[in-house]
Amino acid sequence: MALARRTGGVIVNADSAQLYRDLPIVSAAPSPAELAEVEHRLYGFRDGADPCSAADWAALARAAIDDIHRAGRLPILVGGTGLYLRTLLDGIAPVPAIDPAIRADVRAATVAANRRELERLDPDAAARLDAADTTRIARALEVVRSTGRPLAHWHKRLEGGIIDQVALRPVILLPPRDWLIARCDQRFALMLDQGAIDEVAALVERTLNPQLPVMRAIGVREIADGGDRAEMIARGTLATRRYAKRQYTWFSIQPPPDWPRFTASLDSPRAIDQALALLGA
Repeated sequence: MALARRTGGVIVNADSAQLYRDLPIVSAAPSPAELAEVEHRLYGFRDGADPCSAADWAALARAAIDDIHRAGRLPILVGGTGLYLRTLLDGIAPVPAIDPAIRADVRAATVAANRRELERLDPDAAARLDAADTTRIARALEVVRSTGRPLAHWHKRLEGGIIDQVALRPVILLPPRDWLIARCDQRFALMLDQGAIDEVAALVERTLNPQLPVMRAIGVREIADGGDRAEMIARGTLATRRYAKRQYTWFSIQPPPDWPRFTASLDSPRAIDQALALLGA
């Protein structure tokens, strides 16, 4: 928001939960006041029944960035979905369309069964992926079953990245962990105060496929499982902390080492100025 105010820029969402219109509270989407003050793109525009892949989002983001550039303004990508950002910048593997029957078969199986099959067909991918990573295990398995080649083969042929077409100014926010965890705990209680229970109830009433991304967003299951406020907060803060830990680790080591890391807490105008200085603003 501070960068957009200074530059007249447009904020473009790069968060895989905030793009769904079903979860403005649970996903901590921009508030109505923020949306009114600064132009935002790709927030709350997609129905939860319509999953958005990294490739889908990258195509939408490319179009938004081109449009913003044509208007002579600055696109400001904000969000923590590393796969989305990587797909946009580096490109996507040209994997052929997956056989629908194979996809249905894989998605109907348990993660344990899929992992055993992946160990047989693509042992390198099986060794690389977390045993509980339902989504990535399913993706790797359906690719090797449908195309006859492992996902790594396709990843060597990335296409469509914009990294060579833009002047990129990245900054990664890695604040002190205790400060981050305190905010995680405060956030979940605030979500409940803002109406997250009703938001999740409305989503659950739609009886969508539980494997859809919108149904697996942090907070949905933790609230949908019921109980009193204290129980929801206990489940929600634990899930949020675990997710924050994974994100913190990913953004610490995955992006290029020359991308600046800002490690102070962002709780003062001075700190925000220091972070913006890394962006040349």
